[in-house]
Amino acid sequence: MSNFLFVYFTGEHEMGEQVYFSISKDGKNFKDLNKGQPVLISNINKKGVRDPFILKHPKKNHFYLIATDLKIGSEGDWHTAQNAGSKDIIIWETDDLINWSNPRAVTVGLPEAGNVWAPEAIYDTDKEAFFVFWASKINGKHRIYGSHTVDFINFDSPFLFAEKEYDIIDSTIIHEDGYFYRFTKNEKNKRIILEKAPQLFGNYEEIYSPVLNQLAGVEGPEVYQVEEHLWYLILDRFMEGKGYNLLSTKNLSSGEFTIFPEGSYDFGKNKKRHGGVMAITTEEYQRLQSHYN
Repeated sequence: MSNFLFVYFTGEHEMGEQVYFSISKDGKNFKDLNKGQPVLISNINKKGVRDPFILKHPKKNHFYLIATDLKIGSEGDWHTAQNAGSKDIIIWETDDLINWSNPRAVTVGLPEAGNVWAPEAIYDTDKEAFFVFWASKINGKHRIYGSHTVDFINFDSPFLFAEKEYDIIDSTIIHEDGYFYRFTKNEKNKRIILEKAPQLFGNYEEIYSPVLNQLAGVEGPEVYQVEEHLWYLILDRFMEGKGYNLLSTKNLSSGEFTIFPEGSYDFGKNKKRHGGVMAITTEEYQRLQSHYN
């Protein structure tokens, strides 16, 4: 079983829209680091970030953390954030999860985009580059767009990656057993849809999931593997303001998920909002625990 690092923001309160860290030895019980205070602070652009996501370079010991350039808490409303928001993402880098670069802003959104929300990335082995993807509202509709980069500094021209008849945001992708599984928020009914495709840019077919179909008022899906045949899916219960749901599945293609009952998992003292979970080594876990205790 792996150890995990959870990066997230905590809400619209003072300093809530910055990057917080928590660690776990089992993927369902997390310990807040840095005494529950932010670890990374964006003092550029909108001076706040949401929806952080972290990933490791597949060929070297280097990590990237990317996030939405947005601070709703002090300077705006959702209409402005969607239609006249930032086209940038905020990026940090590190070799050891302790010593981080300064944040930098990189413009990835199309000129006509009203926003760039919830950026995530997956390594595209065919292009030997990272595929970064996010939600943008263009001509009144949210779709998922993406771009390739090898260094998170220079990005190729963005293009449309996913579109439905309804608005969609908050996509996350995991590759498993020859398929790419994509979880996305349906903005119309506030539920999560699950799709799979044999190639990253193939035709995604929807997998019916009774459990996901019944869970409304959720967003920010994240999925991570905890054992050989066990994955956890976490969903931000934004409408209720209750933090995360935790679900499990033994087969991503089945659409069958089990919801963990309240009290059977502990995500720590901080109420966590839309973030990312990454597997880490025992050494990295101990380093984080020692440094940020």
